[in-house]
Amino acid sequence: MGSNPVNLGVRFLLEISALVAMGFWGWSLVDGWWSVVPGLGIPLLAAGAWGTFAVPNDPSRSGRAPVPTPGWARLALEVAFFAFASWALFDLGSEILGWVLAVATIAHYAASYDRVAWLLARRS
Repeated sequence: MGSNPVNLGVRFLLEISALVAMGFWGWSLVDGWWSVVPGLGIPLLAAGAWGTFAVPNDPSRSGRAPVPTPGWARLALEVAFFAFASWALFDLGSEILGWVLAVATIAHYAASYDRVAWLLARRS
């Protein structure tokens, strides 16, 4: 169920790419040294949500769930995470990178259809 090592590696690269995109976008919001606050804060908040809200026993993760979350809510969090990162790239004027991230994410979730079905079947 979506726990193929190659698929997990792709997912990790997508997650890191999304966090970097969020960081660059946050950095662009403010001039001067204060740009560090949203540049680091936005990806840290996103990573915190990603690691905190989880479906118990998700084999594509550690299986731990600091805040047990229904599968549909976790899937919504993941969609919002990657959609925001893609939008951030578009907002920065990097349309090609925005499309690359969006299409790669869609392809990853299509390849992980079994995990998506598993998430949708989980109540908590």
